[in-house]
Amino acid sequence: MNGTMSDSQSSPSSSSYDSASLGPPPPNGVGSHRRSDDGHSLSQGLTPTVSRHWRDVFWLLIFMVHLTVVGLALGVLGLNRFKKKDRLNIDKYTMGFLENKDGLTEDYWRFYAVAGGVGTVLGWTWLLFLGSRGNQIMKFSVHILTTYLAVISVLCFWCKQFFWGVAFAIGASLQFLYVISVIDRLPFTMLVLQRAVKMVWNVPEVLKVACLFMLVMLLWLALWSFGAAGVVALSIGDSGRWWLLLVLSVSLFWTGAVLCNVVHVIVSGMVFLVLIHGGREATSMPPKPLMKSLRYAFTTSFGSICYGSLFTAAIRTLRWEIRGLRSKIGKNECLLCCVDFLFHLVEFLVRWFNKYAYVQIAVYGKNFNHSAKDAWELFQSTGVEALIAYDCSGAVLLMATLLGGLIAGTCAGVWAWIKHSDRVMMVGSTAMLMGMILVGLATVVVESAVTSIYICYAEDPSLINRWDSAFFTQISEKLHQRLQHRSARAREVLSHSIDYQI
Repeated sequence: MNGTMSDSQSSPSSSSYDSASLGPPPPNGVGSHRRSDDGHSLSQGLTPTVSRHWRDVFWLLIFMVHLTVVGLALGVLGLNRFKKKDRLNIDKYTMGFLENKDGLTEDYWRFYAVAGGVGTVLGWTWLLFLGSRGNQIMKFSVHILTTYLAVISVLCFWCKQFFWGVAFAIGASLQFLYVISVIDRLPFTMLVLQRAVKMVWNVPEVLKVACLFMLVMLLWLALWSFGAAGVVALSIGDSGRWWLLLVLSVSLFWTGAVLCNVVHVIVSGMVFLVLIHGGREATSMPPKPLMKSLRYAFTTSFGSICYGSLFTAAIRTLRWEIRGLRSKIGKNECLLCCVDFLFHLVEFLVRWFNKYAYVQIAVYGKNFNHSAKDAWELFQSTGVEALIAYDCSGAVLLMATLLGGLIAGTCAGVWAWIKHSDRVMMVGSTAMLMGMILVGLATVVVESAVTSIYICYAEDPSLINRWDSAFFTQISEKLHQRLQHRSARAREVLSHSIDYQI
C-alpha cells in the first residue's frame, strides 16, 4: 500500500485479524461513513488485505547483529574484572589511559541490582494501580518532576559535580516551562488518559504482556549491568569509561525501545480489535487475538519495530518542546522565524516517524515509513491532527517514566556515593536509564491505547461513540474548537501578511 488505504471492502462479520485493515479516510472529515460497492454502510471499517510479508528486514538483521555483538562485549567486559583484576588481560591494551585502580565487577554490579529492583517495583506498582489510581499517579508525575530535578541538581552541586548540576538544572527549567506552556491542555489530556486506562483495564491480557516483557527486560539488564559494572571498574581514565558507557547506553536505549514498541504493537492490535468488534467478548472477535498479535510483532513486523525505535522517541520529544516554546514566543519575529524553521523541520520528520505507525503496523503489517505516512495523512485529511497536537498524553506518560528512572537512579547513586564517591555519576546516570526502561514498559500500554483510540476516531468516529458516547461527545466538541482556533489563526496570519505587503 502507498499513501492510500485498501479500496476493496467487505462485511466486518466475515473478517479476521489476519485480514483486517482499515478503509480509506473519510473524504468529508471526521464522521463520514464509508459504503461498499453494493451501497451497504461499513461503520466498522474492515477490509480484506493481502497476507503479511516480512518488512524492514535490513533493520531486523542490524538489530540482531547489534544484540549479538553487544552481548559478547558485555560478557567480556564484565568477566574481565569479575572476582579477579584484569582476568582477560585487557589492561595491556589501554596504554596511556591506564590508571591501575583496584576495582571489581561485583563492587558495582550490586548498585545496578538496586536500580533494576526499584524500577521493576515502580513499573509493577504503576500497573497495579492503573485502574484505581492511574490518573493520580500521572498528575503526581507532572507536578513533582520539576521539583525532583531541581533537588537532584542541588545534590550534584553539593557533591561538586558541576556539569551534572547544570544539566539537571536546565532539565528542571525546561520541564517547568513546558508544563506552564501546556497547563491549559492538561484537563483534556487527563480525560484522554482516563479513557485509555479504562480501555486497558478492560483488556487484562495486555497488562500480563507488560509484566512478561518487564521480566524479559530484566534478564537482558542482568547481562547489561554486568558489563556496565565491568566498565566502571575498568582501569582506564574517566573519559574512556564515559565513552564506553555512552555506547552501551545507546545500545540499551535501542533495545529497551524495541521491547516497548513490541508491547505497543501488541496492545494496539488488541485495543483496535476490541473497538472494531464492539467488545472483548463479542462473537465476531477472532480466536486467540493476543497470540496472533504477539506472533506478528516478533516475525513479519519486527524489522519495522526495530527501525522505528531508533528515531521515534527523540523526534517526538523534540516536537513537544518546540511546540511548547512556539506557543509562548509572542511577538519576537526573529526568534519566531528560527523556531518556525525548526518546527517545520520536525513536522516533516514526524510525518515519517510517529508513534501512530505502530497501530498501522499491528493492523496492516506495512513497513514503518508507509505506516507513519498513512497515519499522518489520515489525521490531516480528517482534521484529527489538530486534536493530537493539542493532546499532551505522550508527554505526561514520559514524565511518569522519567520520574521512575530518576528514583531508580537516585537509589543506586546514593549507595554508590557512600561506597565509591568517585563513581557516583557513572552509576547513577546509567541506573536511571535502566529505571526509565522498566517503568516505560508499564506506561506504554496506556500510550498504545491512546494511539489506537485516535486512529479509530479518525477512521470511523462511530466506533468511539459505540464504546463511550460521553467521551465521543467531549472529544468531538474539542476537535470542533481546535479546528475553529486554527481557522481563526490562519485568517490572522493571512491578514498580517497582507498588511505587511501593503
